Amino acid sequence: MPDSIFREFRAGLLAVAPLLVGVIPFGMIYGALALSQGLSPAAALAMSTILFAGSAQFLFCQLVGVGAPALVTVTEVGLLNLRHALYSAALAPRIAHLPRRWKVALAYLLTDEAYATIARREASGDDHGPNRHGFYLGAGLGLWGSWQLSTAAGVMLGARLPAEWPLDFALPLTFIAIVVPLIRNRTMLAVAVVSGIVAVLAVGLPFKLGLILAALAGMAAGWWSAGSGR
Repeated sequence: MPDSIFREFRAGLLAVAPLLVGVIPFGMIYGALALSQGLSPAAALAMSTILFAGSAQFLFCQLVGVGAPALVTVTEVGLLNLRHALYSAALAPRIAHLPRRWKVALAYLLTDEAYATIARREASGDDHGPNRHGFYLGAGLGLWGSWQLSTAAGVMLGARLPAEWPLDFALPLTFIAIVVPLIRNRTMLAVAVVSGIVAVLAVGLPFKLGLILAALAGMAAGWWSAGSGR
């Protein structure tokens, strides 16, 4: 790896490191949850490697646990992951010059936390040059490695994790830390507030449909706010 790209890679690792405080307990909870919902250790670990989408993995396990129909499970997990298409579209112009192997690797490693780390850096306005993909790789691999290790820890510990440990609280804290710094105008604020309120009000809906309803409400709020010039 050329020295200039390595410097960017190291910067990406350092930039994403604070978010790992929330990601690690999140991965441990997923590993324990997957076993409690009937997945084998191998399947739980394979899902973290192949799917590599924490919220979608949690949703999948919960839907399997309540016996949701396969169509509902596939639809909800797919809709939940549609946000990654928006992340990819935002970053595509910046990596258009890269060979396909780089694009495939970065697409696989693109997560909420990695995108938030990249977006904060890009918002600084500095021109980071043609080697910025090293930063993307560092942020993505930092998340990937911590997720695999924490998932494995959760699978190994399983039910032996003390029930009184409030590890599940790390998930909302992590996403709050991701979202809040990215809110820069009224449209973004409207999306965050409306989707958050709807998610709380709809938490009792079956098959976690409240998540989908909250996402749709947030998109509608963003469309209305942007269209009205608010």
